[in-house]
Amino acid sequence: MNAPFSSWLTRIAPGLKELVSLLRKHYDYVSVLSTDSVGFSVSISQRAKSVTRETMSTERGTVIRVYRDGLYAESAFTGFDPEKAAETCENIVRELDAQLRLLKSAGVEAYETGILPDEERAVFTEMETGRLPQDEDIAALVETMSSVSGKGMEQGKAEGLNMIDFMVRASSTHVCKMFLTEKQDLRQSYVYSDGMAAALVAGQERTDMAYTSFSGRKGPELFEAIEEKIPEVLRIAKDLVSADRVVPGEYDVITAPEVTGLIAHEAFGHGVEMDMFVKGRALGADYIGKRVGSDKVTMHEGALCAEDVTSYAFDDEGTPAGDVTEIDRGILRAGICDALSALRLGVKPTGNGKRESFSHKVYTRMTNTMFDSGTDTLEDMIASIKKGYLLEGMQSGMEDPKHWGIQCIIDRGYEIVDGKLTGKVVSPLVMTGYVPDLLGSVSMVSRDREVFGAGACGKGHKEWVKVADGGPYLKAKVRLG
Repeated sequence: MNAPFSSWLTRIAPGLKELVSLLRKHYDYVSVLSTDSVGFSVSISQRAKSVTRETMSTERGTVIRVYRDGLYAESAFTGFDPEKAAETCENIVRELDAQLRLLKSAGVEAYETGILPDEERAVFTEMETGRLPQDEDIAALVETMSSVSGKGMEQGKAEGLNMIDFMVRASSTHVCKMFLTEKQDLRQSYVYSDGMAAALVAGQERTDMAYTSFSGRKGPELFEAIEEKIPEVLRIAKDLVSADRVVPGEYDVITAPEVTGLIAHEAFGHGVEMDMFVKGRALGADYIGKRVGSDKVTMHEGALCAEDVTSYAFDDEGTPAGDVTEIDRGILRAGICDALSALRLGVKPTGNGKRESFSHKVYTRMTNTMFDSGTDTLEDMIASIKKGYLLEGMQSGMEDPKHWGIQCIIDRGYEIVDGKLTGKVVSPLVMTGYVPDLLGSVSMVSRDREVFGAGACGKGHKEWVKVADGGPYLKAKVRLG
């Protein structure tokens, strides 16, 4: 089935178009982003149960953006009455004019920007899904997830694990967004879902959380396979409770696709968000057209380069979704950009203008950030390593876009000696380095690749949005501690 577009947005669209026409008498450019997204989130463990009709992307509201005399201002609101467009216009004009006067009096010449283009364009897309979150039988899902939690506990104990808890999480969102200007009418509807299964286990000297996640641009049908995750979670739990500490040093490693995605996100995620170029806060601005990795490294970013939780038709500024080749065989070719930063830099926007919600500012944000596949096999990669590790699972990461330092917290490493896995596990691991050195050391890339979208990303410490990342297995040289 196709995810149906919001009836509420359809109902208020004529009134919003009238509002745009009225506002155009006062401003040189007017755009409207109106959202209506619904969903649910369910978390079950042996100790607690949480059921909400909210996710990080559920919202209903509208934001107006206007332009005059080199400056932009915005007004966000809820509860729009299409019969009162004229009254709404008067209130918004008072608010926006006050903003523009304040900006002028504050002396913001450095941020003066050209006018956004407004060309005739219409989009209406209802993307395919199996089921809708608003139609899901939540009581039945809770019963299923409770059963999975219980089975995870029982199987873990049967396999000799000291089980503390077994948790499962399921979240699904139906996103509907409408972008209107004087000449544009863009409407999209899609569903994404993500989930997790995790075991909390105690060892002799440590307590560990073993988990696996899953995601997709799919409906709640994604959760039908959640019980199948139990064996994988328990395997990881056994590895973690028996793990040793790594001896700090530089090693040849193979990064599993989830770790590869973490590197992509941290190394060339924020570092090539071009609103950071405007502010002079990213070293990537000085490396466009220069080598930043080996010939084995090609990387894409965009809503179209993979299909997962953030694969949309247009971004929150109405820019069509893109697929940007950021790195082409080791050469940094391009960054990603929202519309206003693109105007300031004299480049084209890439479809990466995203808001945490309608009431938040647009920033340049990642969508799908992916290393391209290569020609090697995992077996050959393992066989090529004299002493090193196969790295699996990710916990977190951080980067310094101004100096290109990277730090990734890896869940576990599987020792490789003389081209064979020894069975020894080390955990946790901190992988650090200078981005061009890390990517420059990539010497083998596997044929397959995966994408992971169960997490989210903040801009600094805030402005959280859904992102996805991934890629193939990579062989590289890194520092572990």
